[in-house]
Amino acid sequence: MDVLLIFDFLRQLSAHNEREWFNEHKPLYQMALQEFDKLLAILIARIGEFDPSIRHLQPKDCTYRIYRDIRFSSDKTPYKTHMGGFISAKGKKSLHCGYYFHIEPEGSLYAGGTYGLTPKQLQEIRWSIFDETDTYRKIIEGRKFNQYFPTIGEDRMKVNPKGFPKDFPYMELLKPKDFTVWHHLDDDFFQRPDFVDILVDLAKTSKPFLDFLNYTVDDFI
Repeated sequence: MDVLLIFDFLRQLSAHNEREWFNEHKPLYQMALQEFDKLLAILIARIGEFDPSIRHLQPKDCTYRIYRDIRFSSDKTPYKTHMGGFISAKGKKSLHCGYYFHIEPEGSLYAGGTYGLTPKQLQEIRWSIFDETDTYRKIIEGRKFNQYFPTIGEDRMKVNPKGFPKDFPYMELLKPKDFTVWHHLDDDFFQRPDFVDILVDLAKTSKPFLDFLNYTVDDFI
């Protein structure tokens, strides 16, 4: 597995994000994708040791097309400049929470959770947190979890969500507009001999959080 080859391709693509260059260098893309698939295969096997629900997946079940949808975007560059894989038991297009691995020069990260929940689904998650506050707090206030994932959600409500008792002491737990966590990875991280072990540890540490969310999310799938 040669992660540096992935970075080399993505850096070149970022500097030459045009169809002519891509077509001329398609063998390099295919080699980079092959290396990314190798990494995902290892991660699926390792994560499957503590999450049997994802053991049936293959890398192709988790990866996304490199071609950008530019129909409604002002940015007309045709290709993504990253490679990502979402390891989720119910598929990469599902709302079921999973493990996301993203490689991008100066932008790599691990993330866990799900995007695109409807207002009703978000409200149901909030009610789950309200009903099981002690369980949820035990997960997100754990030492390692908090070290890896100090923030939950990319965006938050500015006011308290409606419908909950005004004297609820943990209202801040209900304010995320998405229930995701992430951990940024610098480029040098992938040169560490133990980088796969750390990626697996990130996934394992996030699993109780994902399980808590999936208990509610799966009612809508």
